[in-house]
Amino acid sequence: MRSIHRYLGFFLAGIMAVYSLSGMVLIFRDTDFLKKNIETNTTIAANLDNSTLGKTLKIRNFKVEKTDGDHVTFKGGTYDKSSGNVKLIKKELPYVLGKMTHLHKAKSSQPLFFLNIFFGLSLFFFVVSSFWMFMPSTSVFKKGMVFTLVGVILTLILLFI
Repeated sequence: MRSIHRYLGFFLAGIMAVYSLSGMVLIFRDTDFLKKNIETNTTIAANLDNSTLGKTLKIRNFKVEKTDGDHVTFKGGTYDKSSGNVKLIKKELPYVLGKMTHLHKAKSSQPLFFLNIFFGLSLFFFVVSSFWMFMPSTSVFKKGMVFTLVGVILTLILLFI
């Protein structure tokens, strides 16, 4: 058990580093932290009503902020009803960070799905195999069990606050 734990740990060290960094970045996904503005201009059908405009642009919770003649302003862009021109401003993470955070959001239809399953199972193996590192009669093991219990309790408290 120790040998498998050790070599699997070395094998997964790089993956764990990427997951930990991208996980910390995802904590701030509701802010503009590290994001840059990406401006795009496109043309869609003219004279769309507000609900159709939101569906056409595929924007969730679409809401018009202001209408001034033919110019419609919404969060993240503008739409010219007469010409159909749309100016969108998206806030995106830099390329590499965006790819890294995609690991956490991979769906079952994407190839990263297999990496996520493998990684999750490996982490679960680490949890289980860590209890075989020390003899149950040692003080290190007993203290380890106390720390494990405190970790579980803290997590449950934080989940339900």
